[in-house]
Amino acid sequence: MARESLKARERKRERLVAKYAKKRAELKAAGDYEGLDKLPKNSSPVRLHNRCKLTGRPKGYMRKFGINRVTFREMASAGKIPGVTKSSW
Repeated sequence: MARESLKARERKRERLVAKYAKKRAELKAAGDYEGLDKLPKNSSPVRLHNRCKLTGRPKGYMRKFGINRVTFREMASAGKIPGVTKSSW
C-alpha cells in the first residue's frame, strides 16, 4: 500500500493539471513559452503518474481496469471483475 502522502500528492497534481489545462492549451497555441514557464511545474500533464485506484501502487498499472497487476490477479481469482476468468488449457 502506498503512503497516504504520495496518493495525496498525486491527487493534488491531477487537480492542478485540470485547473490549468485550458490556459496551457491557449499559451501553447500562441507560442508563448515564457508564459508556459510561469505556470506551476505540477500543472504539466507529463508529471502525472498512473496509480492503482485501490492500493496506490505506481508500478504494474493496467489502464483498462485502473488497478495494478497484483490487485487485478487477486480480484480476478475471487471473481470480482466481471467478464474476467482465469485461463486454463
